Amino acid sequence: MIPSRERLGTPAIRSEETMYHYDAKTALEELQEDALLPHPVKLRDMILRVQLGPQEAQLMNAEFQDYLTRFGELQRVARVILEKLALGKAKN
Repeated sequence: MIPSRERLGTPAIRSEETMYHYDAKTALEELQEDALLPHPVKLRDMILRVQLGPQEAQLMNAEFQDYLTRFGELQRVARVILEKLALGKAKN
């Protein structure tokens, strides 16, 4: 079970929208407040929900591909760090 934001000490987002994770404004607020990056699948869905012109869509796609690459790289770095930390002994 994934812990809720309230259990993690972060206030839950209360809004009229039932699928906040697909809302770009909420994702931007989370990024600014909690430094949370949206998962690439959610970011892609946000992009698909906005009408873009052809040139803007091409640019957005290139930026998304860069985001996707960097997101994966950061996940690999974080995994290595977390694996090392998981092997360590906790401080008393």
